[in-house]
Amino acid sequence: MSKICSICGLPEELCVCKKPSTNVQHIIARTEIRQYGKVITIIDGFDKTLDLKGLVRQLKTKFACGGSFDKEKRAIELQGNHTAKIKQELIRMGFSEQNIQLI
Repeated sequence: MSKICSICGLPEELCVCKKPSTNVQHIIARTEIRQYGKVITIIDGFDKTLDLKGLVRQLKTKFACGGSFDKEKRAIELQGNHTAKIKQELIRMGFSEQNIQLI
């Protein structure tokens, strides 16, 4: 008998809690100009089951920039304009190309 997940109630082999569905999410990446003319890239539309803390850490390392995430808005903010590279990086991480929109 296998163990049962305490969150979803399914057996651990079929558990959906730890493996977020990256194909269902509709991600929007856009830039904004903030105070003193600073440009930031905002990526939002992530599912609630996704670990944003780990994702923002990977993106900050890849693009060599600062950044943060907002738990309530489910958005990632990266310092600088990264819209040209963000789509390819998210596809490499396993997100569906059709669900990523650049504004």
